[in-house]
Amino acid sequence: EVKLVESGGGSVQPGGSLTLTCVASGFDFSTKSMTWGRRVPGKKPEGVAVISRRSIGDYALYADSVKGRFTISRDDAKNAVYLQLTQLKTEDTAMYSCGVKIGDIDYYGQGTQVTVSS
Repeated sequence: EVKLVESGGGSVQPGGSLTLTCVASGFDFSTKSMTWGRRVPGKKPEGVAVISRRSIGDYALYADSVKGRFTISRDDAKNAVYLQLTQLKTEDTAMYSCGVKIGDIDYYGQGTQVTVSS
């Protein structure tokens, strides 16, 4: 059974930082690209970052809205993917989830809430 469990969310002031963690199980983590996305009620879900696993090496891509402020990383020994959030803005408030695509199926965790307010 594929399982993704996020943690690390919370409430911070604008300009603050958080690090989100996603621990995965039920699949061969080291062979899969991993994503972070966010959703806000009433708005279209947004893909925030992806860390791709390729034979030529890993690379990360970011949404323009977070580029330069968020950093995605992974630790294969811990089956974990991280999202470091810095210079947070009120518009970053959302439920953040990690995801993985296995075959034709996209899996997501329940998410962790990030609230940015003064």
